[in-house]
Amino acid sequence: MKNFILIGAAGYIAPRHMKAIKDTGNNLIAALDPYDGVGIMDSHFPEADFFTEFERFDRHVEKLRRKGTGIDYVSICSPNFLHDSHIRFGLRNGADVICEKPIVLNPWNVEMLKEIEKESGKNIYNILQLRLHPSVVELKNKIDSGDPNKIYDVDLSYITSRGHWYYTSWKGDVSKSGGVATNIGVHFFDMLTWIFGDIKENTVHLHEHDRAAGFLHLEKARVRWFLSINCDTLPEPVKAKGMRTFRSITVDGEEFEFSGGFTELHTRSYEHILQGNGFRIGDTQKAIQTVFDIRNTTPRGLKGDYHPLAGLPLAKHPFEANK
Repeated sequence: MKNFILIGAAGYIAPRHMKAIKDTGNNLIAALDPYDGVGIMDSHFPEADFFTEFERFDRHVEKLRRKGTGIDYVSICSPNFLHDSHIRFGLRNGADVICEKPIVLNPWNVEMLKEIEKESGKNIYNILQLRLHPSVVELKNKIDSGDPNKIYDVDLSYITSRGHWYYTSWKGDVSKSGGVATNIGVHFFDMLTWIFGDIKENTVHLHEHDRAAGFLHLEKARVRWFLSINCDTLPEPVKAKGMRTFRSITVDGEEFEFSGGFTELHTRSYEHILQGNGFRIGDTQKAIQTVFDIRNTTPRGLKGDYHPLAGLPLAKHPFEANK
């Protein structure tokens, strides 16, 4: 049984980490979050100590270490801009680290963490659960075993509706979340480059507060992508069903179905990590570079081969609309 501590216990994704720790037969002994609405812990680890202040959490972890209660893993579900600091905290305390995506916001942070990882003798793992999705693995195997010279045409559409709260939270601050392409798209970009190879061209057509769109020329694919948090961009049939999320990938015009099978992927990720087969910090480097480039590229507008949904009318930022 391994000892875990968790940073970001009140976050949306934290329950999946708690479940993964429990399902793999391990123990959560302490957790941190400035928000104290963490009753979900009762369903998994009611005996775990909980802190709302980092300083007291830090002191508690130090006391545990000095008493001989080792921390084997630090699981990180905190806001994107804090990942770098929290990873360092885990390594300094002699623990391996499991971090949600994006592991960091900037490519140079990856390089520095690699150095600190080497100095500490511990490992940094990233949750890249789409690489473990059976349908995604099947598609990769199909591409790998197919014509090596074939270039596939891929359309990626991902819309996950968010309310006005989003813009008040850290997620609405590009300096903290990385913006829409980073916050909701980084795992898709990782998946695409994992399946279709390195990026030859990265074009940004649109990058607004609520949506982003562009074109990726990969070694084995031409990818038009569209990401949005605005429910108005949902296709009409999806709206008619009262759904607020739409996920679609087509490969050469054929729908790639991978809507199910997500609930257990964090547990599978933990199983891989505990077996020594987890995805290391270097595995996510391409995706971090991709979203960094998207964030720092001036959009060219609707020119060239752009995603059809990119042409939808733009919406005002809620803060502007409410003035």
